[in-house]
Formats: sequence, structure tokens, C-alpha cells
Amino acid sequence: MQGQRTIGIVGGGQLGRMLTLAAKPLGFNVIVINPTAHSPAYQVGADEIIADLYNPGALRALALRADFITIEIEHLDAAVLKELANTGTPINPAPATIALIQDKLLQKRALAGWKIPTADFDEITDETSAQKLLKRFGGSMIIKTRFGGYDGRGNAVVKNPVQVHQAIARLQGQALYAEAVVPFTKELAVMVAKDMKGTVIAYPVVETIHRRNICIEVLAPAAVSEIVSSGASKLAKKVATKLDGAGMFGIEMFLTKDDKVLVNEIAPRVHNSGHYSIEANRTSQFEQHIRAISGLPLGSTELLSPAVMINILGERNGPTEISGIAEALQVAGVSVHLYGKSPTKIDRKMGHITATAKTLQAAKKNARNARKKIRI
Repeated sequence: MQGQRTIGIVGGGQLGRMLTLAAKPLGFNVIVINPTAHSPAYQVGADEIIADLYNPGALRALALRADFITIEIEHLDAAVLKELANTGTPINPAPATIALIQDKLLQKRALAGWKIPTADFDEITDETSAQKLLKRFGGSMIIKTRFGGYDGRGNAVVKNPVQVHQAIARLQGQALYAEAVVPFTKELAVMVAKDMKGTVIAYPVVETIHRRNICIEVLAPAAVSEIVSSGASKLAKKVATKLDGAGMFGIEMFLTKDDKVLVNEIAPRVHNSGHYSIEANRTSQFEQHIRAISGLPLGSTELLSPAVMINILGERNGPTEISGIAEALQVAGVSVHLYGKSPTKIDRKMGHITATAKTLQAAKKNARNARKKIRI
């Protein structure tokens, strides 16, 4: 092999860290762009360019040093990535896909155009249009910012005209749209891999459990019927075929009371709902992403055992102090992943636990037991 090839990642957080850990055994160097020094990815062997993710100079510098470019977060300058892609640097997923997903209203319109079922939605142009939508959606809806929102940030559930007025005032100056509230029974997700030739394969359907709009647990596989599982998988693969570029795509979904599956949002990257795959699948989502964006063949998505992943969220604001890791690791089938972040903040994703077992119930019991032992 004539010299190691280099993968450039825009973003050096926990996803960049786990992508780096997957890339190194495959013989790649890794370089990341990150706003602060000693990023989680840098701590496990990536070089880093310290700059804002919207810094055109940093993105161009990354292109000069990388053979392949990918992302770990979609909040970045897609226009500069498009310019770099036109000069010949392979960028995956395609900058056009990143730009589409950055704008949640355009994302929803694209899904509707592809005949993918979603919650009802429409643009908010002013408070008057928002009040009309509240009536159209039956008296409750979710107002969302079109750009930049994640983990519930930039969202407001409104159930009366006064709350609509308050939400519009709080989100003033931002582009907005609204979605009808879906009375779902479960939230599901499917990680889908797509290679440079357009081949699409899916990981098992999982259930995601959220609190405060943050993913708390992922259960693999989801306890749903074969009909629901098959339908969700087909839907996820259909979405991925419509998106330009290679890599992992996270397709988040709602399961309704009558067992219909609606697509909620798309992530153009590795995703929290696929972290369990490090221990539980033949090929982790992180290795799969590296394979996909570098032209290597895709690996098997086989689930080797049931698994439950639980996020380790910050419990206070201040310096990072961790306890209970040794006790957690005494629980059968448990693996702990810490992201090397500092400081800790309330609800900041500081790490995760995965428990594998012969049954989903056993994995859930062990994961929850281990999580109780950790303080951060």
C-alpha cells in the first residue's frame, strides 16, 4: 500500500471519535475540523484543524489534506462543500443532500414529493399563518425552526393561540414551519448504508425512547410485528435511494396506533440510534460509514444479539468528574463508551452504555442497572 489515505471529517465530537476508531484499523489516517482543541476525535488519534465548521478556509484546508471527506454533523457550510466537490474531492454524503436536510421544511417537502408518509406540515410565514395552522391541525401542533435545531432545541409544542403567540415571539427572526402532532405508540429508527454504486442495505429496525426530546434508550431489535418491521425497513431504504451520496443515513420514524409508519426526520450521517451496533452487529455503523465513503465493500448488518443502548447524559454543569465505571462494567454484557468531553453540562451527551444479552428484556435490565451506577 503506497501511503495511508486520509479521511477528513467535518466535526470532531463523539461521532467523529467513533468514526476515527473505526477508520484506523482499516488503515486510514483521520483529520477533523473542530471549533475547540483536543476534540473527542483528536483524543483517539485524529489530527485536527481548529476552526468553526462554517469557516471556508478550514474546509478548503481539509480538502487539501483528505482523500475522502465526510461529516459528523449537518450544521456546516454546505455551499463550500459543494464547491470543493466540484474540484474533485469525494464528499459524502453529497453536499446537495446535506443542504436539503439542513432545511427541515425542504426535507419534509422532499419526503412528500417522494410519496413518503409524514406528519402533516406547512410553512409559517407570520403569526397569522401560524394561528390558521393551529386550527387546521386540530388545536395542537409543533412549531419548529427550519435550520439548526436538534435534541428539541428550536421546537415548541403549542396547544392554544396564546402559546402560538409566545412561541412566535420567542423564535422571532428564524425561519419556521409547523407539524401536526402525531399520536404515536413508538418511535422507531432504521440505519441505512449506501455505497458509491448506490447499493442500499438496512440495519434492523430499533425502538428509540426519548425524554425532554433527547434520545435516552435504543432497543435493538424493536418489539414490533414482522409486517411493521418490513414496512419500516422498505421505507428507510426508499428514502436512502432518493438521497445523493454514500454513507450511513439515520431514518427516524413514528409508529401510529393503527401500525402505520411515518418518517419524522433524516440524519445524513451515523446516528445515536445506531451506537448499539458497535457490540451487537457484524459491522458497526461507524465501520460501515468508513467503508461506504471510501469505496470499500459494505459489511454485513446482521444483528448478533439483542442489545440496549443507554445514553450517559450530563447531570450538572461544571468540570467533568466520572464515577461508577468499574461498577457498571461488572454487569454482564455491558460495554461503556466515554466521549472525553469537558465540561459536563446538564443533558449533554457524555457517553453511552450498551448491554448485549440473549433476550431484549435481559439486555434492558442489565443496561439500566449499569447506568444507575455511573455519575457524571
